[in-house]
Amino acid sequence: MVEFVRAVAGFPALPFTAALVVVVGFWFLVLLGAAGHDAFDADVDADALNLGGVPVSVSATLLIVMAWLFAVTGSVLLGRTGWPDALVHLLGAVLLVPSVLGSWRLTRAAVRPLAKLFPDEPGPSRHAPSTLTRTLRTGRVDAQAGRAQVATRDGSTAVLSDTVLDRRG
Repeated sequence: MVEFVRAVAGFPALPFTAALVVVVGFWFLVLLGAAGHDAFDADVDADALNLGGVPVSVSATLLIVMAWLFAVTGSVLLGRTGWPDALVHLLGAVLLVPSVLGSWRLTRAAVRPLAKLFPDEPGPSRHAPSTLTRTLRTGRVDAQAGRAQVATRDGSTAVLSDTVLDRRG
């Protein structure tokens, strides 16, 4: 247990431990309803890192957790080698790079299947067709009869029967 605490609170895992505390606090706020899981989506472009398709908070959480696991595991393994402290500290600094790169690659692989769970846009609403563009399909539209075709954002269409012409358009 002492070895684990030393690895978590020591270099090179300490920056990732601090980030993990922030992530756990964020998800606690999400559970309480004080924040949304997509709170950072407007602020960060995760597509630039090939981590898009899911909310930024999900990809950042995966990235930080995996980097923390790599750093803690590497720190424990370096501590067990029995090598001189100077060499262990130097290799600990070098361990930061593979921890970040390895976690980025694993996060990128994990995000792809998760992207299907988080669609970019909500599907078309069948409850508000009046807000969509309509094309009249009959020669007459009045208070008694009429037919219009509605095109949704995703390109699908629906035909509305008994469409009533509204004075607004």
